[in-house]
Parts: sequence; C-alpha cells; structure tokens
Amino acid sequence: MKDIKINSEFIKLDQFLKWAEIASTGGESKALIIDGKIKVNNVVEFARGKKLYDGYIIEVLGNQYKIVRE
Repeated sequence: MKDIKINSEFIKLDQFLKWAEIASTGGESKALIIDGKIKVNNVVEFARGKKLYDGYIIEVLGNQYKIVRE
C-alpha cells in the first residue's frame, strides 16, 4: 500500500488519480471511474467528485493507496 500525502482536508477522486500519477489526464481519470475500476474503502465508486479524506483506502487495478493528510 502506498501513502499519498495531501495538504488539504480532502481531495476529490478525479483529482486524486492525477495527483497520485495513476491517470495522466482528466479523461483518463473519468474513464477509470466510469468503468468501475476504482474502489474507495472497499466499495466501487462511480462519482468523480467523491471526497477522499485522511485514512481512506483507494484501490485501482489491484494497487492500494492510502490518503494521508500532512
């Protein structure tokens, strides 16, 4: 599991995918989300604007990431 540090209260899912360098563009982020390839806290997430907070676990294509607030 890889920690992804943020310096705000939350980060939106589509922004997270770019911040963590999982997706290189907004379109790529959108496609991953729409295709059901993203889990947030073990639940498939389809909302691009889903707010992710400290401690949330995101799974993308078998890789896990944890939100860590600095």
